[in-house]
Amino acid sequence: MSAPPLVDVVSLFPGLNQNLAALLRSLRPDDWMRSTVCREWSVKDIAAHILDGQLRRLAFGRDAYIPAGPSVTQLEETVRLINRLNADWVRAAQRLSPRVLIDHLEWAGPQLAEYFQSLDPYRPATFPVAWAGESSSANWFDIARDYTEQWHHQQQIRDAVHAPPLTARKWLNPVLATFVRCLPHAYRETMAAEGAAVQFEVTGDAGDCWCLRRQNSVWNLTVGPAPDPNAGITLDSAAAWRLFTRGLTPSEARRAATLTGDQALAAVALHATAVM
Repeated sequence: MSAPPLVDVVSLFPGLNQNLAALLRSLRPDDWMRSTVCREWSVKDIAAHILDGQLRRLAFGRDAYIPAGPSVTQLEETVRLINRLNADWVRAAQRLSPRVLIDHLEWAGPQLAEYFQSLDPYRPATFPVAWAGESSSANWFDIARDYTEQWHHQQQIRDAVHAPPLTARKWLNPVLATFVRCLPHAYRETMAAEGAAVQFEVTGDAGDCWCLRRQNSVWNLTVGPAPDPNAGITLDSAAAWRLFTRGLTPSEARRAATLTGDQALAAVALHATAVM
């Protein structure tokens, strides 16, 4: 077993953007108002949220533009600020037509892909990946996090309008390989004997197997099955990405999963999240 390799998704953004634009242009007027898993957000609201994320990344990252506003230092404050910014944008975007949203997504998406391409993957990112418990992250991890954000919101739209999923291994495996990096943080308060191992397996073409091992009083993530795990959890890829994005409750995820060995130790993974 070895540490998980860098997740390189830079080349996937153009195709991801093209799939989103094609999907949105295929929608009927009533499709835009369909409900989604994001509680009060419609398909149109999620499309607007994707655009907001792209524009903000260009402004903050590429253009180094920091708007006036409150400074935050605690994770809880950051989450509240993000939620407020998201809600403000979606509310304002209700004035925009679907065509205007699509046109802006087709403008912003390629520019963001070009910006990500320009970054040194190993340099410090503008923002840390907080859901992984990091206070500083490399660019590649932050870019991969952005990819998972755009991918899973597009998939939420696809679910809502019953469009074919974008779940071939090319698209979904990098999402899962990024999401599993939240597991050490999810287990941070879980005590176990030195050397204890939890195997996390995602089945299907897009899946893989990872292992959490307790070493020097912390949990470390590795790639590959554990020789003799103390606990194991197995999910198919559809349940796995929904678990990490709060699309399933822990009880729903428990019904979709197979747990082996120490059930309580395995079940900690059912509460893991890889979104803010």
